[in-house]
Amino acid sequence: MAPDPRSLLDDASRLAGRANDEVHFALSLVQAGLIAPMGPRKAVRALRAMTQQGLLGAAIGIAALRHGDRTAVIDDRGELSFRELDERSSALANAWLERGLEAGDGVAILARNHRWFLEATFACAKTGARAIFLNTDFAGPQIREVSEREGTRMLVHDDEYGRFLDGVDPPLGRWRAWVDDDGEPDEDTLEHLIRGGATTAPPRPERTSSFVILTSGTTGTPKGAPRNQPASLAPIGGLLSRVPFRAQGTTLLCAPLFHALGFLQGMVGVGLGSTLILRRRFDPEQALRDIAEHEATAAVLVPIMLTRLLDARDASDPKPDCSSLDIVFVSGSALGAELAKRTLSALGPVLYNLYGSTEVALAAIATPEDLALDPSTVGRPPRGSVVRIVDEDGQEAPTGTVGRVFVGNAIAFEGYTGGGHKELLDGLLASGDVGHHDERGLLFIDGRDDDMIVSGGENVFPAEVEDLISALDGVEEAAVIGVDDERFGQRLKAFVVLHDGASLSEDEVKEHVRDHLARYKVPREVAFLDELPRNPSGKVLKRELAED
Repeated sequence: MAPDPRSLLDDASRLAGRANDEVHFALSLVQAGLIAPMGPRKAVRALRAMTQQGLLGAAIGIAALRHGDRTAVIDDRGELSFRELDERSSALANAWLERGLEAGDGVAILARNHRWFLEATFACAKTGARAIFLNTDFAGPQIREVSEREGTRMLVHDDEYGRFLDGVDPPLGRWRAWVDDDGEPDEDTLEHLIRGGATTAPPRPERTSSFVILTSGTTGTPKGAPRNQPASLAPIGGLLSRVPFRAQGTTLLCAPLFHALGFLQGMVGVGLGSTLILRRRFDPEQALRDIAEHEATAAVLVPIMLTRLLDARDASDPKPDCSSLDIVFVSGSALGAELAKRTLSALGPVLYNLYGSTEVALAAIATPEDLALDPSTVGRPPRGSVVRIVDEDGQEAPTGTVGRVFVGNAIAFEGYTGGGHKELLDGLLASGDVGHHDERGLLFIDGRDDDMIVSGGENVFPAEVEDLISALDGVEEAAVIGVDDERFGQRLKAFVVLHDGASLSEDEVKEHVRDHLARYKVPREVAFLDELPRNPSGKVLKRELAED
């Protein structure tokens, strides 16, 4: 049968579009300084590294070639240069190979933000191993379940998690990353392996490394979302096309490295030759000192961290100097219009908000210009990403109509490690959210599609009520859930956290909502809490609120 000419034209059009995207991404990388001219000898070494170890494995080696003795990492134990980070990760990779690690083996990493997290990640890349990033909020049963499910052959962990590891005995051992005693390293530490390993580049692995990032687990046991190293510049090019990260900056990286946001920004920072400031625990006063002392050009946070940083800044007299910041980059949970307005007012037009997830990766990015138009928007898709709003019949919803959000790009995942997949529609992946576009093309997220509350036959999405309550004077944050009600099926219950010293009554909250929204959106009950339960990436654990 002769091929359909229309099909051939469609295929040719898609290929041309993909080629145009890759050219655009490459130009974005050049503009940011990630791609820059280098001498013939260095260029040959860089090409060899990419051929042998893939993009991730070669990233630190190329950074060492280009940036050498420039500081790569500032953490709670001091500083490392790019050359040191490259040599130390090679030494660790060689030591692991001597102990039987093979390409494709799973290496679980349970660690906070510090140099050993990066060294273990790059060692996995250089050996072809599969890095499995474990949530630092896991309890013992979750660590055992996820480790077994993901096929862990080796475990890297900080000292503080040792008490949770009973029954977790991978065949290639457990290795301590951060140790509480900074004296001579014991034999079961990464530092001991690094000091005894050869710093030469490891042999080419039989397969390119991959990594597994776990979902947030806000509705149950976290799932593994595996990804191979992309054959596209989209992950970095799409980001840099919307956010002006530049080479040799200084990035305060507060978001957890095990999370998609922190991991992406850590790798982008290394690729750009930027200094990464890592702290094991987020402390807003320390973050402000780091910004001022190191003249940080970018800060990467989840929204609750941004709230606490602004609170600490407001409480300081004089206010710490944050004028070096060109970028405040947030993701991981909903930003909220009030926090967006507060940030832009306090720090200027430096706020960028990423909407995405572990599964769909980059969906949309709101720039300061977008947020000036409407602080509740999540922006527009970067180049290479498509966002479609779909109605109940599976058709594209009209502008302004709320529907399910589907996302397509070159880096969406291909299914959970334990089986299962997100819903697909015409090659696009369900984000799990509902939202709408406005007439300017801006995207708005109205809530989770499984968070919708049906009260008295009316549909309510909590985000709208949460944003309204959060705008009240004295309110730090709010969350709204649905609870069972015999008469209405469900009713709304609000949980409110007040700023220190603030006072607000349940009736005042209800009256505020009643004055601005339909009656069925007014919470029947308001509870005041000291803080909302969250996971390490900042998402509110509403299942815990429902248990109260």
